[in-house]
Amino acid sequence: MSDLDAMKIPLVITIDGPAGAGKSTVAQLLAARLGLNYVDSGATYRAAALKVVKSGVSPDDERAVVEAVSRAEIDFAADAGPSEVYLDGHNVTQEIRTPEVTIAAAKVSRLPEVRKKLIALQRNLVRGQGVVMEGRDIGTVVFPDAPLKIFLRADVEERARRRLKQDQEEGRPTTLEQTAYDIGRRDQLDAERKISPLVPAPDAVEIDSTNLTAEKVVDRIVEIARERRLLEE
Repeated sequence: MSDLDAMKIPLVITIDGPAGAGKSTVAQLLAARLGLNYVDSGATYRAAALKVVKSGVSPDDERAVVEAVSRAEIDFAADAGPSEVYLDGHNVTQEIRTPEVTIAAAKVSRLPEVRKKLIALQRNLVRGQGVVMEGRDIGTVVFPDAPLKIFLRADVEERARRRLKQDQEEGRPTTLEQTAYDIGRRDQLDAERKISPLVPAPDAVEIDSTNLTAEKVVDRIVEIARERRLLEE
C-alpha cells in the first residue's frame, strides 16, 4: 500500500529548476515511490515542435506555428516511469529528442498561444492519482496552488558533468566545456525570458542537489510532504 492510498484528492508535486539540476531523475524516483504519475512538461513542447516540423512549417512563422499546434493531439502514457509521448495517436517518444526538434522547441515554446494550449494540457495530466511534474514554470504558472513545490539547484560545474554523462550515454558527442557553456547560456535565456522566466515560486522549497544523490533529494521531499501532512506517517 502506498503513502497515498488514504488520500481523497490528487496530490500535485512540482519540481522546477535549471538544466542538469536533477529534475527528471528525482521526479521519476519520487513518482515511483509515491505511486503518482510522472510528467516531463518539456516533452509537451517538444511534441508541439514535432508537429510543426512534420507540418513543414517554419518555427519562425508565428501564425503558421500556432495554427499547426492547434491541430496537434498530444497525450502521455504517464506512470511512475519515463513517460511515453503520443502525437496524433503515434508514439513519438524518441522522435521528439532529435536535434531538429530541440531547435524548433526552443522557438515554439516562446509563443504565448502555444504556451496557453500546452499549460492547459499539462493541467489535465493530473488525472485521478495525482502527479509529479517537472519543468521550469510548473510551480509558478502551471500549478501555482500546488501544495508542495520544489526548486532544485546545483552548481554549474556539477550540472555540466551530469548533462555530459547523460549525453554520452545517449550517444550525443560533446565536451565538458561545451556542455558547461550551453548550460550557462540556457540559464541566461531562461532567466531573461519574458514569458514564464525560470524563478522559484515564492513558496517553493529550494534544495541544492550539488552534493546529494537523487535518492537523498527524494528522501528530503518525502520528509517535507509528511511534515505538511500531505502523506501519512
